[in-house]
Amino acid sequence: MGPGTIVAREVSRSFRVHSQPRLTLKEAIVRRRGGRATDVWALRDVSFEIEPGEAVALVGRNGSGKTTLLRLIASIFKPTGGVLETTGSVGSLLALGAGFHPEFTGRENAELAGSIYGFGRGFMRERFEEIVAFAELEDFIDMPVRTYSSGMFMRLGFSLATHLSADVLLLDEVFAVGDEAFQRKCFGKIFEFKARGGTIVFVSHSATAVESLCERAILLRGGEVEYDGRAHDALRRYQQQLADDQEPSERAAGLREWGSGEARIASTRLQDCDGNERQQFLSGEPLVARIAVEGRRDTTRPRLLVELRDHVNALLAASTVEAAELGWDGSPGEFTFEFALDAVPLVDGRFQLCVAVLASGSEHVYHRVDGAAEFIVYPDRDDARGILRFEPNWTRVENASTQVAP
Repeated sequence: MGPGTIVAREVSRSFRVHSQPRLTLKEAIVRRRGGRATDVWALRDVSFEIEPGEAVALVGRNGSGKTTLLRLIASIFKPTGGVLETTGSVGSLLALGAGFHPEFTGRENAELAGSIYGFGRGFMRERFEEIVAFAELEDFIDMPVRTYSSGMFMRLGFSLATHLSADVLLLDEVFAVGDEAFQRKCFGKIFEFKARGGTIVFVSHSATAVESLCERAILLRGGEVEYDGRAHDALRRYQQQLADDQEPSERAAGLREWGSGEARIASTRLQDCDGNERQQFLSGEPLVARIAVEGRRDTTRPRLLVELRDHVNALLAASTVEAAELGWDGSPGEFTFEFALDAVPLVDGRFQLCVAVLASGSEHVYHRVDGAAEFIVYPDRDDARGILRFEPNWTRVENASTQVAP
């Protein structure tokens, strides 16, 4: 097998979980017959083969075994059963900055990381300036990392992992952190690694990130392989698993789209009252969202949901309507609906519309897209403040009696 090959044959991994913590020797002796341990299986009989140069995503719900599998590939721990072979050197971004000593400077931690990866001082001197420049830490590299912000900590960890030569790169939700500009830099660096023929194994809940980077995906469910094939098909199956959950926990890790698929949000476009596409609006201007829906199979009493959220995904407002009121009975076909605001009730900031087709009377999601449309609102006057447009009517009450408490 050439460098960068990964082969798993019926790989299983269990963890022994104790019902009661054992903190002291005395407690361990006293409770030795009381608290029994149970084996929890994170993976069962997982088999696959990844060729050098492939980019493969691991997808599935939280707890399906994705991170456990990455840690097995990284040799952080061994399989309970089966055989897992990885050829060549492995670079892992499972926990950015893991192993950094808080009292060491960024320079000292970089040298330590290089020695852990097996690289000598000469190699690290050649790469050091490039590593620091990518992390944008030129002014802070000789300061203790305990003084770093979480973003600085993350940038140094990512830069180290991607600049040290490896045959296999393991990525676990690396695009769920950092600002947008640095995320673009990260993607560019990973694509460089891919273009050089490196093998990538990528865990993410973001369909966009997975389809941009990977042609193949392995769908895990309950620690077992449910599907191994085209990334697009694996993502569709994964999204169907979430169809009965309107607030899946995976949203915090980058999940933006899910549903069973009988009907789908084909597109959402923002326009002004004249039909011109816009992404920027003045506070108080009219806004129209044109929502295209594709009905693939008969659906039972569908309803449409539009949520207004801010840039950190906090819910500001929501509106639902029965599709039958708009002339759609749930039959297959292509339909377009308009969601119109006479005046944008916002003052200033970045906002998004989340759009969904739901089953009436239940939590079932046919299709939901978070961030289906994003837009910016600018204030229409200098004294405007806050997020929401607040325009009460002020009047003076003439000859009103005023009672003063004794």
